[in-house]
Amino acid sequence: MLTKIKELKEKHNAIILAHYYQEPEIQDMADFVGDSLELSRKAANTDADVILFCGVHFMAETAKIVNPGKKVVIPDMDAGCSLADSAPPKLFKKWVEKHPDHVVVSYINCSAEVKALSDIICTSANAKKVIESIPKDKKILFAPDRFLGKYVMKETGRDMVLWNGSCQVHEIFSEKELVKMKMKQPKAKVLAHPECDENILMHSDFIGSTSALINYVNSSDDTEFIIGTEPGVIHQMQKQNPKKEFFPLPNQNGCACNECPHMRLNTVEKIIDTLSSLKNEINLDEQTRIKALKPLNKMLEIV
Repeated sequence: MLTKIKELKEKHNAIILAHYYQEPEIQDMADFVGDSLELSRKAANTDADVILFCGVHFMAETAKIVNPGKKVVIPDMDAGCSLADSAPPKLFKKWVEKHPDHVVVSYINCSAEVKALSDIICTSANAKKVIESIPKDKKILFAPDRFLGKYVMKETGRDMVLWNGSCQVHEIFSEKELVKMKMKQPKAKVLAHPECDENILMHSDFIGSTSALINYVNSSDDTEFIIGTEPGVIHQMQKQNPKKEFFPLPNQNGCACNECPHMRLNTVEKIIDTLSSLKNEINLDEQTRIKALKPLNKMLEIV
């Protein structure tokens, strides 16, 4: 299968980009693995003719926004995102129109249409920096993740109006299970993504984006970690730190199985099928794409 993928990549001059939440075998065969910010940068700078994006729909859309002349495909068109879906463009437009004097900051986990209605985009890696770049006399709308918004408000001291959205993976981690784990593994450091609820973040030793969590593990002298994010990231942590132990944080049902059902729709078989026919292409209305490109470029200029 890997030989077939290599042949198809050479045939189409294709690059495979994968998010950390993909299955381990997809991460291992991808040309580049990263979080949303790193993938945005890579997509903007690739010289490939075809980008196969192993992630979810909004990520592939982002690649298309910054690469209008390239063919962007995704292994499974049904790989959506609960967070992006929580902000329907029509409702979002009405919300923005109700706050005409606000700067609209949208987390990258949103649709191209929502990006097009925004003033600037951010990721969990740069959200604090993006908010701090906005003059203090400006009012701010932040969407769609309310948990990330609350975290950034606390970190920056800025008051923001928050859209009521959330990620189905990060919002169901259990505080009760976390306390139990801390008692069982008293030496373990708790690492959490800022999309988690406050009741998880308050127990955390380090809060950061996916790449920041990996970097923390790599530089830490500690050897045990409780991980409060999608467990696909543990694959990279373990690869880079084989002598360290990682414990995925259980959800409210007591199951340490908080895999993103959308991310996991992508498979190696679907990658081969998509590269063979170049189906599942991402196409955007050009007017929407141009409007969405402006806030994305603003973000990339800041970081």
